[in-house]
Amino acid sequence: MHQHQNKIDSIFKKDLSVEDTLQAVCNYLQRSVPNYDWVGFYFKNGNKAELKLAQFTGKPTEHIIIPFGKGICGQVAVSNQKFVVADVTAEDNYISCGLDVKSEIVIPIFKNGENIGQIDIDSHTRNAFTKKDVLFLEKLCSKIEFFLLNTAK
Repeated sequence: MHQHQNKIDSIFKKDLSVEDTLQAVCNYLQRSVPNYDWVGFYFKNGNKAELKLAQFTGKPTEHIIIPFGKGICGQVAVSNQKFVVADVTAEDNYISCGLDVKSEIVIPIFKNGENIGQIDIDSHTRNAFTKKDVLFLEKLCSKIEFFLLNTAK
């Protein structure tokens, strides 16, 4: 994962909008990291108890809005905890994004201590995500928090 860290760092150093930066992160991860078949960001939808799809790379999804508590993404919005699913068929609360998806990882993004969103990655491979993925993506989400705090809206 170290080889990806430098490339990610370089994306944040470019003078891009928040949207373009997050899209560049999605594009890079989906293209460059094996088993990252769908990469996207969901953010809290205003004051509503729901998530709204933001930037993503991969097959389009019908899950543009996800109520808090529903599916893996909705659970992370409530629990504030990462969620790694080795086999989506074993999850009762899983929302299917496609028959190809076999495993999923969701890491929350915080801003000033508030859970404002998450990165969601689907893989067409079972057991695709290791502790290295978790650490790499947690570090990425910390970078995103720092980036959002230091980017004027």
